[in-house]
Amino acid sequence: MTASRLTPRSRSLRQSGGLAEDRVWARLRGGAVDGWKVRRQHAIGPYVVDFACMPLWLVIEIDGGVHGTDEAVLNDHHRQQAIEALGWTVIRFTNEQALGEPGRIDAAIRAHAKTLGL
Repeated sequence: MTASRLTPRSRSLRQSGGLAEDRVWARLRGGAVDGWKVRRQHAIGPYVVDFACMPLWLVIEIDGGVHGTDEAVLNDHHRQQAIEALGWTVIRFTNEQALGEPGRIDAAIRAHAKTLGL
């Protein structure tokens, strides 16, 4: 599926995001973390990721309760492998982490930028 075919799905996901995703977006939008621009519900290959920082090739996924089932864990694993095979780094946070420790997301972005020498 091409990115243009995923656009309606991306829009729908942006409009129906949960509390944790909405709070993370409020925190990251507009380059709030050291000027790094982040896109929400961005298409990468056949997938739509929660957040993508294009210059860092970094994907940030926020996992809600549905991601705890065995089937979802397996699907997430395969999806992550496919995204990483395209050259991206994927970091994951639970809803609880995103809501209770939002600074961890900022720190992860900064740490990834540092590993890239940026």
